[in-house]
Amino acid sequence: MDSETCHRCPDEEWPDERTIRCIPKTYDFLSYEKDNVVLIFAVTALSFSAITLFILGNFIYYWYTPIVKANNRTVSFILLVSILLSFLCVFLFLGRPVDITCRLRQMSFGIFFSTAISSVLGKTVTVCIAFKATKPGSLWRKWVTLKVSNYVVIMCSSVQAVICLIWMSVSPPYQEYDHHSYQGMITIQCNEGSNIGFYFMLGYMGILAAVSFVLAFMVRTLPDSFNEAKYITFSMLVFCSVWIAMIPAYLSTKGKDTVAVEIFAILTSCAGVLGCIFFPKIYILLMKPELNAGKLIIEKKI
Repeated sequence: MDSETCHRCPDEEWPDERTIRCIPKTYDFLSYEKDNVVLIFAVTALSFSAITLFILGNFIYYWYTPIVKANNRTVSFILLVSILLSFLCVFLFLGRPVDITCRLRQMSFGIFFSTAISSVLGKTVTVCIAFKATKPGSLWRKWVTLKVSNYVVIMCSSVQAVICLIWMSVSPPYQEYDHHSYQGMITIQCNEGSNIGFYFMLGYMGILAAVSFVLAFMVRTLPDSFNEAKYITFSMLVFCSVWIAMIPAYLSTKGKDTVAVEIFAILTSCAGVLGCIFFPKIYILLMKPELNAGKLIIEKKI
């Protein structure tokens, strides 16, 4: 303190307690070795991935049964695969970030999530068309035979893919070192490159989720024999609630805490969609197989 010639430590170093010499700063990121929450996230992601695979296997096994056929099995398959990939993309957020993982984590998250929500939207549109087509002389009858839900999934997910590709081409995310947020530590984190691209990606997913929720809410009281809308309504309500709550938490945190908030939102929202839409069907397939009969479904419709 009494020295006549003082010098500032470099950004990578920090003064010791006696301010006599500079010592290296420690690096801070979501580490498998140091952070218990990383192991919790990893185990949770693997557990939900295994559950998703279990549900997917049962859907394939019961592929030709009435309940699987009645719930748009192709779109259900796409939805399950996209949910599985969303759970697995969590591992791109864990560990020390580098340029390639910074780019892959947001692009994969955006595309997989948008495909999942597009599949939910496709299911909702199918329910709406099926109801309108039951009315005598309805012009919607010709749309029943067309695979409208498949086109919805392809178109909506393609828009997100284009958004992500433009973002990655113009200003992609990259690894950066934050020397100033925490004393004595260097935070290794991902800079999103273009905040506009990042918020465009999130905003587009929000629009898809909102449209799915509104449509499902409008037709939620239709007959149960061909109605998935109430389950979709619950799933989108969970999804929207998680991400609305996540936004202020995401903006108010720094460093690895920001990444932890995003991982928590991914796991929670995916689990909500998986549970609300597929658990009732799996319950019938495994626990109440007598309800999985074409005759009963026809009688309910009558």
